[in-house]
Amino acid sequence: MIKTTTSTIEGKKITAYLGVVTTDVIIGANIFSDILAGVRDIVGGRSASYEKKFAEGKAMAIAELEAEATRLGANAIVGIDFDFEAIGNSGSMLMIAVSGTAVKVE
Repeated sequence: MIKTTTSTIEGKKITAYLGVVTTDVIIGANIFSDILAGVRDIVGGRSASYEKKFAEGKAMAIAELEAEATRLGANAIVGIDFDFEAIGNSGSMLMIAVSGTAVKVE
């Protein structure tokens, strides 16, 4: 399935718009990741544990979006948009909301 953030797909003609597809994924890091991230926050640098969780969450969201589009009979998703929000008591959980338009292309 073709997935893109653009509203068109170069070299392809959209023949049918099948509807908006959306998904929300909420992921949390474990306490060890939170502790290590807190240290990184003080001394600087990147948090590999959070980056890994973030990548896993994005992959889950895209897979769910693709499954929803497939149920509608789509072979592509255009206009994909990602939104991210820290949630929970201490902001230790991440919500990844993804939406797009399921389409059929030639």
